[in-house]
Parts: sequence; structure tokens; C-alpha cells
Amino acid sequence: MAKKPDVTKKFGEKRSAIVHAASVLINETGVQATTLTKVARAIGLNATSVTYYFPRKDQLIVAVYAETIALMKATAEEALAEATPRERIAKFVKLHVQLRDRIRRGEHGLIAALSEIRSLDQEQQDELLQKYRDVVQDVRMFFGDPATEAERALYSARSHILIEAMLWWPVWSRRYSVLDFPRVEQKIVEILCNGIPASKGEWAPSSLPDGGWRSDGDAAPSQNDEFLRVATLMINERGYRGASVNRIAEALNVTKGSFYHHHDAKDDLVMDCFQRSYDRLSKVQMAGHDVPGSYWTKLCSVLNELMDLQFFDPMPLLRTTALQALDSDHKTDVVMRSNRLARRFAGFLIDGFEDGSVRAIDPLVASQIIMSTLNGAYEARRWASRFEDRAEAIKTYLSVLSEGMLAGGS
Repeated sequence: MAKKPDVTKKFGEKRSAIVHAASVLINETGVQATTLTKVARAIGLNATSVTYYFPRKDQLIVAVYAETIALMKATAEEALAEATPRERIAKFVKLHVQLRDRIRRGEHGLIAALSEIRSLDQEQQDELLQKYRDVVQDVRMFFGDPATEAERALYSARSHILIEAMLWWPVWSRRYSVLDFPRVEQKIVEILCNGIPASKGEWAPSSLPDGGWRSDGDAAPSQNDEFLRVATLMINERGYRGASVNRIAEALNVTKGSFYHHHDAKDDLVMDCFQRSYDRLSKVQMAGHDVPGSYWTKLCSVLNELMDLQFFDPMPLLRTTALQALDSDHKTDVVMRSNRLARRFAGFLIDGFEDGSVRAIDPLVASQIIMSTLNGAYEARRWASRFEDRAEAIKTYLSVLSEGMLAGGS
């Protein structure tokens, strides 16, 4: 009987090692490419040893997601214990930055991208999504108890954007040394709390002429355009694995043969979706330069247009969550283009420093917060649909950028 605790401890340690190894593989290659054999090889075991702990791959994937969400929950609860909204936001950011620091220094970390949850069985995803909603509820409480429905909607937007910013942080943190992390952390908190423009709360976007980035509701789309639209929606909703060729073909009422007539492989379609999304984003950015007024006005106009696409257009922009399933060459190309678009946002901000419309903030950090805010907006479509006025939905959501998360609070 005295040996039982040691056996239990060893079991837990080995199970934890398997889950951590799987989380790393999921982040690097996606769920579909993560196999029990690869997980076993990563920690020096044979596949039979892994199946002793997780007989099926889906059981392991669920364990990775469950432990990731549990870590997020613990982080949110620790931050929520702080006294004020500013201190809670600062603690939440600090804990995520510290985790990435420890991982970079060699500690095993368990923050797996959650994009494939909706590819699991309904019962599994329902349980995980409920746990994730509990995390969102904790983060929403950073800002206090909402007194009105409008305040509740605002706090929901803030919590969503804050979580998305921290889930995007592992991607762009690679551009910094860990020695720079404390400074970057301060800049993230300052931007999230106080916004971007010199005149807090300023939001007066101009309408942009349609430059080919909107869905044409009158013209009949080509079959290839329909493949791109359905694939984008399905990847955004179900992740890479959930957007199977069968599902895409069924949604369009065509055969798999028709799919392969247009695309040699599924990854080709995903790359085409990224290309189309980034082309549209780039066109909107360039159109913004022609808007009269300050560079903050130009940037407002760009963000307003892009958010309208994410919330209301039949074909939104592709979420970057599909990135993890691509091979290394394709992944490098996508990340490089994403960084170029982020730098263009940074250019708007730098020009805004010169004309006095943008506060003295770190433009590189702010540009990544803008990218994560746009990227996560698709998940807020249901939230936006509750507004009678779509312009008000966009203004409320982007108030995090225009006035910060502390506006109207302490």
C-alpha cells in the first residue's frame, strides 16, 4: 500500500508529459497531423504506451483542450482577485507573458490553440465550450457587474478582445527576446487600457468606396468563389480538421470530384482562402490612405470597413487558426504576409504620431493588437447580430481601440 502513491504520481507525470507533447504538436502541425505515434516519439515512448493512457486520439485531444482551458481559467481567476479593472487586466497580461517566458526558457507549457474544438463529437465540444464560456465570464467580470444591456455587451466585447490578444501573443512574441518581455508587457497593458487616438474616444470613420473586397450580392459567384466562401466559413467555424472536403462539397451540393477539379489538395484551398483574405485586407488598407483627414481618421475608416466584413459580409476574412495545419513552407509565407499587413497598420500609427492624431504608443505592439482584434471578430458575429444598428455594433466592439478598456470605469 505504501507504494501506491508513487505509482499514482508516476502515472500522473507520464500522462501529463503525453498531454504536453500533444499540445506542442497541435500548435505546430494542427490536430489532423498530430498522431499518437508522433506524440509517443516526442517523449521517447512507443505508441502502445500512449494508448494505455489514451486509447483513442480524440481522447488525447480532449485532454489537451481541457487542460488548456483549465490553465486559462486559473489565470483568469488569479487576475480577477485584483482590486481594480486596470490591475486585473495587467495581471492577466503578466501571467500570459510569464508563461511564454517560461516556455521559451525550457519549461513545458500547455496553451494549445482551441480552433479545432468544434471538430470534436458534439458531446465533447459542448462540455469544452461550456468550460471556455466560464473563462470568458471570469474575464468579463474584470470590468464589474454590468448595469445595463449595453454595458453587458461592451464588457463582453472587451473580454473577447482581451482573450484573443493573449491567444495571439504566442505567435508574435517570437519576434522579441525574453529580455524585452517586461517592456512589451507594459506596452500591451497601456494600449488595452487607454486606446490609440490622442483624443480618447474619437471615432469618425469615413465610408470607403467598394474596391472589390465585398461580396457582390447581385452577380452570380463562380464555383471557385463559392468554394472559397464555404471553406472560409467552415474553417472559421470548425477549424481545419472540421472543414473536410466532404463537408465543403456537401455544403455546395457538388461532388468531391468537382472539388479536386479546382484544387489539387485541401491545403491548396486553404492557401487560396488566406490569399483572398489578405488581398481583401490589403485593398482596404490601401483605400484608407485616400481618406481625407488625419491618420487616425484613415485608420478608423479601414478598421470600420474590415469589421463590417467580419461581422456582416457573406464571406468574412479567414481566421489565422487554420495556419497551424499548414506545412512549414506555407506557414512561413502566411506569417510573413500577416506581418507585412501588421506593419502597414504600424505605418498608419507612425504617420498619426506626426499629425498628432495618435498617442505616443508602441506602433509594433499596437499593430499586433489590431490584428488579433480583427482576427477574433468573426467569433463575435452572433454578438454583433444583437444590435439593431450595425454601425453601433462596430463602434462598440472597436471602442477598445478608440478609448481603451477602462473608459467609463476605474
